[in-house]
Amino acid sequence: MELEKVRELRARTGAGIVDCKNALTESDGDIEKAVDSLRKKGLALAAKKVGRITKEGIIDAYIHPGDRLGVLIEVNCETDFVARTQEFKRFVRDIALQIAASEPIAVSREELSSDVIEREKEIYRSMVKDLKKPPEIVEKIVDGKLEKFYADVCLLEQPYVKIPEKTVGEHIKEQIAKFGENIVVRRFVRFRLGE
Repeated sequence: MELEKVRELRARTGAGIVDCKNALTESDGDIEKAVDSLRKKGLALAAKKVGRITKEGIIDAYIHPGDRLGVLIEVNCETDFVARTQEFKRFVRDIALQIAASEPIAVSREELSSDVIEREKEIYRSMVKDLKKPPEIVEKIVDGKLEKFYADVCLLEQPYVKIPEKTVGEHIKEQIAKFGENIVVRRFVRFRLGE
C-alpha cells in the first residue's frame, strides 16, 4: 500500500523517491497534502534557481495549420542535457502555441518601451477624466487598467492557455522545479501572413 502511494505521488509530481516518502510521512499518508507539500518545496527551489545562468536551450518554430501564422521562439536552460529531452521540447512547443493563440507583444513588462506604457496611461486617463474623480483615484484606476494591459500583452503574465488558472510565468516556475534548472524565454517573433 505504502509503495503504491509513493509510486502515485512520484508519477504526479516527478519528485524523487526519498522526497515522496518524506512528503507522505509529513502528511500522514494523505496524497493530496503530499502533492501540495512537494509543489511548495519545488516552487521554493525554483525561485532560488531563477538567477542562474542559462546558455543552453533550443529554438523552435511553430506553424499553425493553414500556414498563415507562425512563431519562432528561443527558450534557454542551463544544460544541453535538459535542452535535448523530449519533455523540454514539448514544453517549448507549448509556449510557442501560447504565443500563437494569445498574441503577446513582449516576454515581460520590463521589455515594454516607456513610450508604449505612457501611451496606454494617456488613453486610460482620457477614458476616466469624465468621471470627475480626484486625481489619486484616477491614478488608481489607470494603474488597475495598466495591470490588465500587462496581463494581455506580456507573455509571462498571460493566463496559460492549457491551464487558465495559472499564468505562463507560474507554469514556467513549475517547469524550473520539475527540470531542476533555470528556464528563460529569451525571445520570440510572431508572424501572421500579410502583417
